[in-house]
Formats: sequence, C-alpha cells, structure tokens
Amino acid sequence: MTTKPSTQLRIGYSLFVGAAVVALFAASGCGYNSLVSAEEEVKAAWGQVENVYQRRADLVPNLVATVKGAAAHEQQTLAAVTQARAEAAQIRITADDLKDPAKLRAFEEAQARLSAGLGRLLAVAENYPDLKANASFRDLQAQLEGTENRIAVERRRYNEAVQRYNTLVRSFPTVIIARIAGFQTREPFRATSTGADKAPEVRF
Repeated sequence: MTTKPSTQLRIGYSLFVGAAVVALFAASGCGYNSLVSAEEEVKAAWGQVENVYQRRADLVPNLVATVKGAAAHEQQTLAAVTQARAEAAQIRITADDLKDPAKLRAFEEAQARLSAGLGRLLAVAENYPDLKANASFRDLQAQLEGTENRIAVERRRYNEAVQRYNTLVRSFPTVIIARIAGFQTREPFRATSTGADKAPEVRF
C-alpha cells in the first residue's frame, strides 16, 4: 500500500516543524535557560517584597496597642489603621498574578491605604508627649522606619528584575523561545502618587 501524497506532505511538514524547533533552541544557545533564570529572579524578588510588607503588617497591632494605651480616645484613627491592615492582608497575589496589571494595582492601592493610615496614626504622637517618650513606641517607630526603607529597596529590586526579564521576553531571538514556551511579561510597580517610589519619612 502506497502512502498518499497528502499524507507524505503532512509527515514531511511535521518533521520540518520539529526540526525547526530543535534548531531554534540550539541556535539560541541558552536562551531558554536565560528566560528561566530571569523569571526565577523575578519570583525571588517578589518574595522579598511580600516579606517586607508582611513585616510592616506585623508591626501594626503592637503600634495600635501602644497608641491606644496613651491616646485611647483616638478611636477613629486606630480603627482606620486596623481596617486598612485587614484589607491589605486580604489581597494575596502569586508570582503568576504579576502578569495581571489589575491585580498588582489592587495590591498597591491596598498597601497605599495602609501607608496613609499609618501616617495619620504616627502624627497622633505629636499631641501626646507621654506617647513620644514611651520606649516601646520609639522602638516601634524605629522598626517601622527601617521597614519602610526596606520596602522601597525591595520594590526597586523587584522592578529591576522585572525589567531584565521583560527585556529578554521581548528581545530577539529569545522572544521566539518565550512565545513557544509560554513566558509572559511581568508587571512592575508603578508610582501611584508623587514620591511613591521613595520611603516615607517617619518623624516624631
């Protein structure tokens, strides 16, 4: 039984495509490996961003309790910070979610609301000399200041990792490998307000 010409063409085409893919991977050298490495760098950088934001969230209950002890009637400010922390904690995004600008924007906005609430809470101390002199409060202030600085650093490092990765995904010849293997660009942090890329000052 002879093979039909159309069948031969399909077989030949499949072999050609397969050989082309193999040749493409070989010609691109370590293009695939470079993409994998860059993607893992983005994931690791995101993990650090999550860590520092979590560290800040962990400071909030003690800060609220300390302020409440010296300024119990500042209930509105205390409640706003507690609510903002709860909302920020509800928004969890994975490294794969970083492909979706809407999800990252929601995360940023929740963290920005917590930042604003903390700013108002810390400003309360100006009206309470005993609170400003409280050793626990001063320690929390120092930890918060250090954490805010760390957040700025880790956001910048994350953006740098995303830039390197996205450049690989969009550049030739790795763009071809990226499309075949399903690599997609990741979203960087974007300043949502003036000076959002800098750590806020924590003063008393």
